[in-house]
Amino acid sequence: MVTPAARREAVAHLRTTFGVSERRACEVLGADRTSVRYRGRRADDAVVRARLRELAAIRRRFGYRRLLVLMRREGLVMNHKKFRRLYREERLQVRRRGGRKRALGTRTPLAIPQGANQRWSLDFLSDAFADGRRFRILAVVDDFTRECLTLVADTSLPGLRVVRELDVIIAWRGRPAMCVSDNGPELTGMTVLRFSLERQIEWHYIAPGKPTQNAFIESFNARLRDELLNETLFTSLAQVRAVLATWKDDYNNARPHSALGNLTPTEYANRSAPGPQRGGTLRYAEGSAPRPVAQPSPTGSYTTATLPIVG
Repeated sequence: MVTPAARREAVAHLRTTFGVSERRACEVLGADRTSVRYRGRRADDAVVRARLRELAAIRRRFGYRRLLVLMRREGLVMNHKKFRRLYREERLQVRRRGGRKRALGTRTPLAIPQGANQRWSLDFLSDAFADGRRFRILAVVDDFTRECLTLVADTSLPGLRVVRELDVIIAWRGRPAMCVSDNGPELTGMTVLRFSLERQIEWHYIAPGKPTQNAFIESFNARLRDELLNETLFTSLAQVRAVLATWKDDYNNARPHSALGNLTPTEYANRSAPGPQRGGTLRYAEGSAPRPVAQPSPTGSYTTATLPIVG
């Protein structure tokens, strides 16, 4: 199939080489003169393409969906299909990192809390400096709002340090009804057990070898490692802490979260905050009132209970 551009080039070649008129050249080629004279009216997308390349260079692990959310925040009005075409033409596709094959099978869905501070998830990540020395990161996430509550980096994070960091969060946010973690030695020692008893916080340990029971923090860890740790070369602990603080602020206040309808965790938390009391009952924003949810029992099965709102 001959494209309009190729047809126009052929007509121009005949006119230049043989000195014939446009009408005669079109007759020889069997082309319609209106198609030769047509000039496209499509808007110039150079500005959009330039901004898209700029954002993609900053957010190297963002796909076109999240980039579109960011650009719509800046005032872009564009159909997602056209935006994807521009994204593809600019060759900005994110390369999928390979991983080990995982066994297929049925998974019991993890119950979602129905309010902030009902359940926090904790976990550790490990990385290395450029000289090979290792450091660890303590991550704490609110499972309902998906907010990152803290990212603490150090060469050693014992149970006493974990408790101290949790007290800092509780001082400005309030205590949670439950904390979920794996069975690491820092989280199963007497320091953490005494802390949970004194603060009246239920502490649930997932079954050994079952990280899917702590899926919220595992998903967060994957985003943190993919978007920051794997993209950054660290040289000092001070640099790690500064970079983590910047990324945490961006994650909570700027990064669109697909599970929250492309809202940021902070926006979602503000929309879901309980309103003033009426008749002794808290009023919630639409779609955020607490409902009976399933809680994992020590045997791994789920029991139904209503989690309280704790201030």
